[in-house]
Amino acid sequence: MMTNAPHPAPKRVTTLITGAVIVTMDAQRRIISDGALAILGDRIAGIGKSQDIESRFEATEVIDGSRFVITPGFVDAHIHITGDPLTRGYVPDDIDATHAEKFAHWVMPRFLAHTADDERLSAQLAALQMLRSGTTCFLEAGTILHLDAVVDGLGKSGIRGRVGAWVEGRVHDPGQDQTKSTDDAIRVLEDEVTRFPADRDTRIAAWPILVGHATNTDEVWRAAKRLADQKGIGVSAHMSPYESDPNWYLENVRRRPVEHLAHIGVLGDNVSLTHLAHVNGREVDVLAETGTNAILCPLSALRGAFGISVVGRFPEMSAAGVNIALGTDGDQPDLMKKMSLVSALFKDSRQETRIFPAHEVLTMAISAGAKLMNLQHEIGSLEAGKKADFVLHDTDRPEWRPLLNALHQLVWSADGRGVHSVWVDGVRVVDNYHATLLDEKDLYRKAQVASKEILRRSGVPARCAWPIT
Repeated sequence: MMTNAPHPAPKRVTTLITGAVIVTMDAQRRIISDGALAILGDRIAGIGKSQDIESRFEATEVIDGSRFVITPGFVDAHIHITGDPLTRGYVPDDIDATHAEKFAHWVMPRFLAHTADDERLSAQLAALQMLRSGTTCFLEAGTILHLDAVVDGLGKSGIRGRVGAWVEGRVHDPGQDQTKSTDDAIRVLEDEVTRFPADRDTRIAAWPILVGHATNTDEVWRAAKRLADQKGIGVSAHMSPYESDPNWYLENVRRRPVEHLAHIGVLGDNVSLTHLAHVNGREVDVLAETGTNAILCPLSALRGAFGISVVGRFPEMSAAGVNIALGTDGDQPDLMKKMSLVSALFKDSRQETRIFPAHEVLTMAISAGAKLMNLQHEIGSLEAGKKADFVLHDTDRPEWRPLLNALHQLVWSADGRGVHSVWVDGVRVVDNYHATLLDEKDLYRKAQVASKEILRRSGVPARCAWPIT
């Protein structure tokens, strides 16, 4: 006599979220209505329709997700977590000076005035801003002076990221010792990746990140690339926001920047270049041929008057197959706000509405960043077995209702202010709009005090077009 086989007992998991709209970012780019997400420890145990997942799993904690859209965590591919966060909004945007003069008199003094405690605090403030606006992973821009303090501070926040000490290596004074400067820079790179290795389950680790532009010698570039190849990590650097970078390379090595980096053998799919406003068609081809990643920071490009809407070739990069990720650059770390900006920027500059539609821009903000950081097998999509890094967007808000198309609304309607909860490594690091691991009020108080001391030490003058009484 035939008997029905018993149904397997539900698997016990940590957390079960049901009834949500889930933007998976998986290979099929599925958007699951009435979806459920099962979490076991730091991993996703199951994802699918609520009825199916609820029959397969039982949880210690069950969350009604009916008011939420769930996405993977965003990836900020370029952010200065020191220097800018504690001095944001201080420098006016209408300074009558060249870019070099602004950098020398308004930027560098602020960065160099930070103590180790300042940078620890700055990193935590940046992490808080990122997490509360849905960014769960970031790539730092390479301007950290006190790496140990920063790693310590970030570790307490719960965020995932890759950081690097401030490394240049090229001397500009003929009286300085170029060999020693190069050796010292390489020593810093070797030391940081040894002390803060990017192991499989490490949230905060070091990369050989370079300042870029014309500040690094070929020997330093080769050392960084060699370390990245050996350890399965990456290299990142600034390049060509202004014409000054191409002009320097053409004058000194008779090649444009991207062509020169290819010539010395330091490009590849584990290398990322930020800004790239002033590249020509051949450089776009080289980026595509070598698999090198490009990072676009739309707000800093526009505010810095890079000329990106006039000469920028990011649509050509995308057409050529270059992996393009998004960055905030630091003083306004809500990556969601950058998505609509980058889409609108090139639609208008090319007078073509089909450029960078919502689905491509969301890919830049999540999956492309995960790929750039060589974490695409762990994050960047919501799939069983991947890390439980995800965001709950609250749709009971005016920018979300009526909820008709989650994909379009993520890019064109919503921003980070609607982020209700965030998980990293299966840990809820933001709950009901507030951080769970950082004391926000204490952080704000310390930031206010520290900022005044930093600016006092920096000597950067206070200027405002309107009187402050």
